[in-house]
Amino acid sequence: MTDVLLEAWVSGIIELEKLTWMLGAGRSWRPGDKLKLLFAGYNGTRNTGSDVRVEEILRQVRQVLGAENLDLSVMTQSFENSRGYFGDARQVYLPDVFPPFLFREVPQHDGVIACEGSMFKSKFANALTTMIIGSLGIASAQNKLSVGYGAEAGEMDPLLRKMCKRYCADSLIITRNPESQDVLGKLGVSTELGTDTAWTFEPHGPEYGEKALRDAGWDGRMPVLAVCPIHPFWWPVKPSISKWISHAVAGAYKESHYRSLYFHRSGADVNAAYEKYLSGISGAVKRYTKTRPMFTILVAMEALDTRSCERVSEQLGGAPIFSSERYNMYELVSVLRCCDRMVSSRYHAIVTSMPAGVVSAGITMDERIRNIMHERGHDHLLLRVDDPDLEEKLVVILERLDKDSEAIREALAATVVRNLQLMARMGTYLEAHLAQRYPEFPIRGGARSWEEYLPPMSPQLEQLATAHA
Repeated sequence: MTDVLLEAWVSGIIELEKLTWMLGAGRSWRPGDKLKLLFAGYNGTRNTGSDVRVEEILRQVRQVLGAENLDLSVMTQSFENSRGYFGDARQVYLPDVFPPFLFREVPQHDGVIACEGSMFKSKFANALTTMIIGSLGIASAQNKLSVGYGAEAGEMDPLLRKMCKRYCADSLIITRNPESQDVLGKLGVSTELGTDTAWTFEPHGPEYGEKALRDAGWDGRMPVLAVCPIHPFWWPVKPSISKWISHAVAGAYKESHYRSLYFHRSGADVNAAYEKYLSGISGAVKRYTKTRPMFTILVAMEALDTRSCERVSEQLGGAPIFSSERYNMYELVSVLRCCDRMVSSRYHAIVTSMPAGVVSAGITMDERIRNIMHERGHDHLLLRVDDPDLEEKLVVILERLDKDSEAIREALAATVVRNLQLMARMGTYLEAHLAQRYPEFPIRGGARSWEEYLPPMSPQLEQLATAHA
């Protein structure tokens, strides 16, 4: 019921903004002004993937549209957690109860670019998708730039589907896979095919990652296995006023409390599935590393993953943990790229390590890792978090990583370059869509290579792109 109230509240705001715009009120971009863009996403929670995505979207937008023409703002849920990120973009605080913020903040800008990867789905939190639809919907209601950038779409609750269909029909949604296009196409939402935006991210150099690993006990020679577990069964997060009152008054729901009035799924079935998932991973890693020298680390790509890493580490006898609570995105991805093997339930652990040729397998809770593994041609390296034979199958997959490592690396390189080209194409879509909304904006135009639509690339990526052109 609380989700429904939140969705109704945001829908009301969008309808009000439509009326306001029809009556001639509101901000309009004028030639000579800097274009004020608001980047809507899930930042400031130490979610490495979300932060990396937005960092690269900002860099690409500056490259394509010209930094001198832009005034950029980024939502964050914690200034402390996102300090040092996003260049010169202004960071604005996104509160947990966000409708008044959207009502106040979005109309101050000339457009919205939604950045969250899991943009249109109920898997994690209806509130997050409601916020994204609200941001895009208000911008569309005022005939402003309204773009979803690198979006994933999946199962949505009925009211969210209706909101998406009604309020995102005039937005441009650039998806990161054809499957998401199918979902949105059935709702009448205009899409173009793009990709994720993390492909161009450049972390600290390998000297940082190697030192961090040595400080954790690595001998500098042994192959490194990264394991990236999550808690896949306590989603979605939902707001609950009754639970919030019980928590505040009597300390109830302590284990499932996310923050403020939001709570994870909980119960005996959730706990049992989680224990089986953790024991399956740790059991497979134990068996795999028993017959070969391997330095195993646990990586928490989001602060919320730290407890899962601690649990697996305990079962492995104390493997070191690298958590986003302690390491920023430049540091953590540097560590990932110094690894040789990876088993991950985090999509962006896989994506950000691929440019370095880290041979990876996935254990997925939804369509994101499944889609990237399918694109790589590696469906045989994929398991589900609730697979009843997780341990047995994972041992086989880990051994397959060893056996087929060279062929897998070749597929990784080809996939990275293909996605760099798709990401460049996203820049052309953004440029064209902006020209439609604001014809007098100073588009650079002219013949440009596809690389010019990307943020500046590292020498490693440039070499990869040249070798697989």
